[in-house]
Amino acid sequence: MSHLSIEQLRAGLDAIRDSPKDQGQLRMIVRRPELGAREVLPAGELDPVEGLVGDTWKARPSTRTTDGAAHPDMQLNIMNARVIALLAQDEERWPLAGDQLFIDLDLSDANLPAWTKLALGTAIIEVTDQPHTGCGKFIHRFGVDAAKFVNSTIGKELHLRGINARVVKAGTIRVGDVARKI
Repeated sequence: MSHLSIEQLRAGLDAIRDSPKDQGQLRMIVRRPELGAREVLPAGELDPVEGLVGDTWKARPSTRTTDGAAHPDMQLNIMNARVIALLAQDEERWPLAGDQLFIDLDLSDANLPAWTKLALGTAIIEVTDQPHTGCGKFIHRFGVDAAKFVNSTIGKELHLRGINARVVKAGTIRVGDVARKI
């Protein structure tokens, strides 16, 4: 599949900006059971210690912690469903982004500043202040222009690459659930 040009990506900004502000549908749940593997789930369990149960978040080292352990404020990677739909061009390619939750919701700083809580299924998650940026794998999978797009000034403002969150109340989530600001 060919990657979109920066012009094609910019043409999708209006649709992305029209994302719901207060509540949005969970469109996909992806668990990473081991390095490089992805499982698309109809439902998942969120846990304050484990993150998405069965995901490898807890085993992944972080350069942002003093001991190199997994960062507690990076349990969940969330991406706007409209952004990934544009970048991936096919829903089967969404899991390649490496994020666990894809929600049709405005993830911008203006709408979801750090420490905003979201009710999702029977769980509660909290947006954190840890940045989420495109890496080499992202460039390989979606193209150099996609990385430039998500890391541009407007891309960072709208959090086009996504946001990080942590679980504050355990619960079950299902595709189709509505994430609501609380």
